[in-house]
Amino acid sequence: MTTSEPGIGASTTQASQDYPLSPVPMSARRSFWSLAPLMIGFAFTSTTLIAGGQIGPAFRFFPDLISVILIGNVILGAYCAALGYIAQKSGLATVLMARFSFGNVGSRWVDFILGATQIGWYAVTNSFVAQSLNQLTGLPESWNWLIVLIFTYGFCATAYFGYTAMDWLSRLAVPAMLILLAVSLGIALGDGGSFAEMQAIAPTGNLSFSAALAVVIGTFISGGTQSTNWSRFADTGKTAISTTLLAFLVVNGILVFTGAFCTLVYGSEDLIQAMAQQGLLFFGLILLILNVWTTQDNTIYAFSMAGANFFRVTKRTIFVLAGATLAYILSLSGIYNQIIPYLIFLGSVIPPVGGIIMADFWLRHRGQFPAIDSPQPAFNWAGIIAYVAAASIAFLSGQLGWGIPAVNGIIIAAGLYAILIRVLPQRVQAIR
Repeated sequence: MTTSEPGIGASTTQASQDYPLSPVPMSARRSFWSLAPLMIGFAFTSTTLIAGGQIGPAFRFFPDLISVILIGNVILGAYCAALGYIAQKSGLATVLMARFSFGNVGSRWVDFILGATQIGWYAVTNSFVAQSLNQLTGLPESWNWLIVLIFTYGFCATAYFGYTAMDWLSRLAVPAMLILLAVSLGIALGDGGSFAEMQAIAPTGNLSFSAALAVVIGTFISGGTQSTNWSRFADTGKTAISTTLLAFLVVNGILVFTGAFCTLVYGSEDLIQAMAQQGLLFFGLILLILNVWTTQDNTIYAFSMAGANFFRVTKRTIFVLAGATLAYILSLSGIYNQIIPYLIFLGSVIPPVGGIIMADFWLRHRGQFPAIDSPQPAFNWAGIIAYVAAASIAFLSGQLGWGIPAVNGIIIAAGLYAILIRVLPQRVQAIR
């Protein structure tokens, strides 16, 4: 069996847990109209608004700020769409694809880094919710631990039940969120004044163009790398590409722009705060809950997929609860205050994973992975060496301002892997 004919004979346990260790069979594939709301809900998050707010004051509105947003989201969207296409063709999530390019044991590093970054996001976002409720409703900060506790476990409920529950949440939440965003952004455009007035706002921040791109790309490079958790369910390659671009190019771009624009107009990157100033506090609270929920359940779901692959167990739901508990601890640790360094770090160390997987799929396997249960080496040293080198160079280039770290990492990782896979021998072992 090859992964182009995925999941034949998949066990009932695999199906009930959303196929954590096997390809998604064609009988379980979904259409554009099922995938699109789920993908948009994943991308629709307040932390992206915060990232936009961080870059907004650092650049003149046009063309500098607009260029950063466009270029950053085109790169992010193209990267995610390429992985999404591979996921649709193979039926595999990123953590399973990594077995071919990093080895059966080596791929556990990918599980770890992707899982860890998703838990970091889950913790950051829960802290954001608590702080927003403090500011909007006057709740005392001494209640933060309780607010974070409620939302930490509440947001993971749909992830526990899997694709179907998350699909229905997104179908209900996404239209409401888009309407609220359009209303608020329309008011903000009116409050912002003319184009000339926006152009007259002098930059006050201190952020280089490459660092700003790293922030824009870093907003969802970790989540985008794991968006294959959903694009593997796509019924066609066109569905996988179009839904991914809609989420990570269009919606993510709109959110970065909104965060930057609200900062310039209202002095806050927080759209919910802006809606309060617009007299839309009640609707802002609804938007806050919906946009966080549709992202958080995707985030903790991605962690559960990484955990299931790391330990090679099919009981994905165990990791939903365990990950939520770990995120709760991190939320109370102050991780929220480190969001920009965290985004820049993610923009350096995550993209090489995708670059290696793409090179492995197209150059080594000629567009078709073998069966997921076929024997693999314990360590694919070509992937491991290429990753370490590319991630290091990407991070260093970001510190020195040399180009775009994420792009550097993808290109270097793919190029090194293409060379190393031809010169390094592999010992195939049937290791699970």
